[in-house]
Amino acid sequence: MLMAKGESKKKLSLVDLSLLGIGSMIGSGWLYAALNSSGYAGGNTGWAWTLGAIIVLLIGLVSAELSAAIPRAGGFVRYPNYSHGNIVGFVIGVSSLLAYTSTAGVEVEAVRQYALYWWPALGHSDGNPTTLGFAVQIGLLVIFFLLNYWSVSVFGRVNTIITTFKFIVPLITIVTLLLYFNSANLQVPPAPPGGAHGVFTSLTGAGIVFAYLGFRQAVDFASEAKNPQRNVPIAICIAIAVSFVIYLALQYAFMGAVPSDVLSAHGWAGLKAIFQSPYADLARSLGLMWLINLILVDAVISPAGTGNIYLASAARVLFALARNGHLWKSAGEVDEKSGVPRGALWLALILSIAWTLPSEFQVWGGLIGAVTSATVFTYMPGPVTLAAFRTHLPALHRPFRLPMAAILSPLSFVASTLLIYWSGWPVNEILIPIFIVAWVGYALLSRKSPTYKQDIACSWWLLAYYIAMLILSKIGTFDGLNLLSTPLDMIIVTVVALICYYWGAKTSIAKPIIVEE
Repeated sequence: MLMAKGESKKKLSLVDLSLLGIGSMIGSGWLYAALNSSGYAGGNTGWAWTLGAIIVLLIGLVSAELSAAIPRAGGFVRYPNYSHGNIVGFVIGVSSLLAYTSTAGVEVEAVRQYALYWWPALGHSDGNPTTLGFAVQIGLLVIFFLLNYWSVSVFGRVNTIITTFKFIVPLITIVTLLLYFNSANLQVPPAPPGGAHGVFTSLTGAGIVFAYLGFRQAVDFASEAKNPQRNVPIAICIAIAVSFVIYLALQYAFMGAVPSDVLSAHGWAGLKAIFQSPYADLARSLGLMWLINLILVDAVISPAGTGNIYLASAARVLFALARNGHLWKSAGEVDEKSGVPRGALWLALILSIAWTLPSEFQVWGGLIGAVTSATVFTYMPGPVTLAAFRTHLPALHRPFRLPMAAILSPLSFVASTLLIYWSGWPVNEILIPIFIVAWVGYALLSRKSPTYKQDIACSWWLLAYYIAMLILSKIGTFDGLNLLSTPLDMIIVTVVALICYYWGAKTSIAKPIIVEE
């Protein structure tokens, strides 16, 4: 049956939604995060994976209540607009645009880096892409575009096949490397400062939270899901739980299998210089040629599959921005035959290609902190919106209701804020000014809007939040000026987060208007 123009087709089952989440998590993250986190946290890196899973689960449960009650394509962009008006909705849309379109670029970058084993002409000696390398990355994005352009059901079937394969290789890698496990490796210290600081830094800097961020796919595709009120919350929990077990096992299998002589000579931090493609180089040092080839095949397929998902998600976010009135109308329309927002998909392709072009963030490790932080800025307003809806829409049907929301909702906001702070000054000095300019720019240009006074009144908390986080990041202990000591810095960040949370909840729209799809 053809849907009316602007409507989405309900094609995705619970299995599809779960595999979308797991498939986007098991991408480039498993290929690099184990080595990077070892350099920051050493034997304590298991705590980083656990803490990351808890934080993302908190964020995910908040999203589960919102998306189950109000299933919307690109929900992370729609909900703040409903609860706090156009200025907040626009700025969160900007952060979503940066986060989603950049992730597809990160994944094709990972494909190219591992493909260097077979095709050295794709990169320079420092790992940066050559002209041919850029062409290959762009070509991959075009392929993802065509897969998504066809239809929602074709996209779902392709993802299911790829995700099934993506399970097999990590499991084989875990079992194989555990045969070489040396528990003494876990006692080797990481690079200073290590300890709790290393654990916190690895959450964003090593790609741990980035590796978990795929839970959001169930929210982004909620309007295309069968029975989203039931399936979206379940899919979020399944994706996070399965990925946590796989990642933790991969982390310890990797650390335990590193040859002791190599580790003693270089240390965890020094391994980055000799393990540019961590699992493939580790297999080489162990003489496991068959495992090298298997990993290299998966190293192309896994990130490619994830990039395919994120390009589709980016289109849904741009579609949501258009539905909020912040992009041209055609980007907010769904093709009647395919059920795909094709106008938004074209824009997603262009922006994703832009992220693969030369920049100071090129190469996987350089992009991760920025992408993770931009994504968390997207999730940050979710708890504030939940509190606002609990107050102003008490009768809203909530198939999933977050338990102990009075505690877990502000805790989720604090956790998101700490992740932003742990991303460090080099990342925040770039991202936060963009959001401040977006806030000020939209406020100045929308003065003739009939809802202007309401939009301004409901958005001051967000501007204050950005300014406070910019200052704290600058004077803090995570690549800042170290004017604050630990744990005083994190206590102050927590207090600021709670002030902004309750301020934002208090100044939300008294009568939210939930726009029907």
